[in-house]
Amino acid sequence: MDTELPDPPQSLADLLFDLGDIPPERVRRRPSPGTATIKDLLLPGNRSCELVDGILVEKAMGLNESLLATVLIELLSPFIRKNNLGILSGEQGPYELTSGLVRLPDVAFASWDRLPGRRRPTAPIQQIVPDLAIEVLSTSNTKAEMARKRREYFEAGVVEVWEVDPRARSLRVYSAAESGKDFVATDSVTMSLIPGFTLQLAELFAELDRQG
Repeated sequence: MDTELPDPPQSLADLLFDLGDIPPERVRRRPSPGTATIKDLLLPGNRSCELVDGILVEKAMGLNESLLATVLIELLSPFIRKNNLGILSGEQGPYELTSGLVRLPDVAFASWDRLPGRRRPTAPIQQIVPDLAIEVLSTSNTKAEMARKRREYFEAGVVEVWEVDPRARSLRVYSAAESGKDFVATDSVTMSLIPGFTLQLAELFAELDRQG
């Protein structure tokens, strides 16, 4: 089914403002902003992009951000698999939150109840909304961009959004778009979405100090 594309922004400044004042180098020029579709997202070279307002937007990521996302998966995955709670995806796991809006959370958890037939989906992109979306903040993520992402996640039905800040070594847990609870590196976080699991933030952020 074809997706009705939004009207293209009148200027580059309008476009960047609508996307959350992101750096212009994260916006793909081809296809022309406002005309991109999921088919474009699936082309080689575009899999690290999100699809927003008919625009391919490169996902903000760096090595430290990827390291923390990997450690989060390493900590979460054994518990989720042992208890068969659902599926866990990483930074290239796309979710079509609404028609034509595809986001790439750095880590996401979707319980079996969220999945059609309680089975792992096989298509590369499906309209599935995870219970939990985790974003590891990069230097090019702006406050406006993250506020927009949170609104989109919660409007689509995500239950919790986590924002991990590698530089501050902190975590903010949102249960609503504008209401977050802060945790620091010495805290433990009990996850209501994954009963019985507790995340030790010291163990997560220790990856940034590990040496040979």
